[in-house]
Amino acid sequence: MVTILVEGQGTRVGFYSSSCPRAESIVSLTVQSHYRSNPIIAPGLLRMHFHDCFVEGCDASILIEGSNTEKTAIPNLTLRGFEVIDDAKKQIEAVCPGIVSCADILALAARDAVVLTRGVSWLVPTGRRDGRVSLASNVNLISPTESIDAQKQKFAAFGLNTQDLVALVGGHTIGTAACQTFSYRLYNFTSNGPDASIDPAFLSQLQSLCPQNGDGTRRVDLDTGSAGRFDLCFFTNLRNNRGILESDQKLWTDASTRPIVQRFLGGSPPLSFSIEFGRSMVKMSNIGVKTGTDGEIRKICSAVN
Repeated sequence: MVTILVEGQGTRVGFYSSSCPRAESIVSLTVQSHYRSNPIIAPGLLRMHFHDCFVEGCDASILIEGSNTEKTAIPNLTLRGFEVIDDAKKQIEAVCPGIVSCADILALAARDAVVLTRGVSWLVPTGRRDGRVSLASNVNLISPTESIDAQKQKFAAFGLNTQDLVALVGGHTIGTAACQTFSYRLYNFTSNGPDASIDPAFLSQLQSLCPQNGDGTRRVDLDTGSAGRFDLCFFTNLRNNRGILESDQKLWTDASTRPIVQRFLGGSPPLSFSIEFGRSMVKMSNIGVKTGTDGEIRKICSAVN
């Protein structure tokens, strides 16, 4: 396995090596245990980390329960894996009380989830502290209908460039989407009917999975044919006009992102998706981190102290 090291800002690899040396292994073993009985927690944890970092920074604000918290916002209602974070936190608190943040546990768990789906590992800088603010009104995540320019703008606001955007959206190589998030492409995309950019054979396949006026909550693999494995098939599907989400397929149709997809698929000069994904994850995981005396170390992840 290749291990990627990228320097963090305000965090460092091995932050708990003296204060709680078992922290990272406890997280890893906990994620493995839950993954064995419920593999869907892998994409769930990855998505949760992304949703956390893009609102208030990577401070575990996504984990706080209560009325009008981030967790209650519409894009977060289908997040999965909270029980994994709670389990790891409980075990860590038993050996190192008040030391390890929920924000770090989530960052580590997201990495471990990728590794379990046969992705490449990376060293996660730690030292984040937990936030005290969590408001649904602050949630402004990328929607499936957004243009590449709008996506780039949101990423740029957090210091992430176009290559980071393509790499991180590539995390959709694992996971699913509800029919209701993309079925508009299958029937009423234009006055003439379905989205013409979808491969015709694939369109028929999707229409059978998501019939008009059918169950909008039914989930479909984002990476057809390789949903449980962290690999390049997601980008191959985009090249073949088999992207599920409109925002994903636009990575291939937009002139600014298509060359990056091509390079991940072996174009010249080639880019290693696995390595670049790890680098971009470290960049993302350092968005708005709270360190030093900022924030707190929660006793339980679902509530501020």
